[in-house]
Amino acid sequence: MGIITVLWEKWVEFRRDFYKITVAAMISPLMYLIIFGMGIQTTSHGEPYLKFLIPGIVAMATMTGSFGAIAQSMSVQRLYEKALDQIMVSPTPLWQFILGQVIGGSLRGMYAGGVILLLTLPIRTSLVFNGWSVLIMFLNGTVFSTIALVLSFLAKSYTDAPRYTSYIIMPMSFLCNTFFSTDQMPAGFRQVIALLPLSQSSAMIRAVAYGEPPGAFGFIVLAVYLVVFGTISVVFIYKKKNL
Repeated sequence: MGIITVLWEKWVEFRRDFYKITVAAMISPLMYLIIFGMGIQTTSHGEPYLKFLIPGIVAMATMTGSFGAIAQSMSVQRLYEKALDQIMVSPTPLWQFILGQVIGGSLRGMYAGGVILLLTLPIRTSLVFNGWSVLIMFLNGTVFSTIALVLSFLAKSYTDAPRYTSYIIMPMSFLCNTFFSTDQMPAGFRQVIALLPLSQSSAMIRAVAYGEPPGAFGFIVLAVYLVVFGTISVVFIYKKKNL
């Protein structure tokens, strides 16, 4: 019931701010598609650049949608509304609260990615998006939802959430296999960037879009991030409850 309650809260918030959420999910990715995909006519790996770009934009939209849905709202609820304190004294199991937040954030990210797919649907690229794509988008969303949870627990003020976006989300948006391949990066730096979750999500969504299997390595990387940050968030909230 705790999970359903959190998801219902996310659903009410989504219905209330539907137009704002949809427009916010469209603006930045759409601008990237227009400027880089249509404004800059080039090729990547012998293919039109737009075919390389679209899967990366979908992965990026999933990341930003999931992270944004959790980081700012949780920071406000914890620091100002004191909603987290109320959750701790309620009979709701804390793990259900965390799981509900993660699933809700991931669904918001999937919605953002789905908006981009709809926008690019009229473009004839022969790209394929199927159940594997949905699964990867969901896993990518859960990873960045757990990262957002951890950072929101660490936030000291309301202004920390935008800072985290600038320090973490923005660099990954440009470096992690979205606008150009990590293969072009210097050795050493390339390996580090390739291990970031968005790099693997972009690579897997792109592989599926090209009609290739996504591979197991990317799922392992995402699972590791999910377990690590999920564990940190659980430890944090239970430690706070027992203070």
